[in-house]
Amino acid sequence: MDAKEREQSIETANQSSIYMTILVGVIISVIGVFLRFAFDALWLSLASWAILAVGTVVSCKGVFKILNAK
Repeated sequence: MDAKEREQSIETANQSSIYMTILVGVIISVIGVFLRFAFDALWLSLASWAILAVGTVVSCKGVFKILNAK
């Protein structure tokens, strides 16, 4: 990898939209964790696990964009 490709990779990895995606995923995950422990109801527990899973997928999507920046 030459200097120009490395610079382009760093520029791609430092896009603010990627970090906003990770931030949104973390916020969704925190909401899911809060709901998981806030109340004791079966339907709310299932919904909180689903919210946590969505937040995890969104966060991982942002991380993999950084890792695959070429």
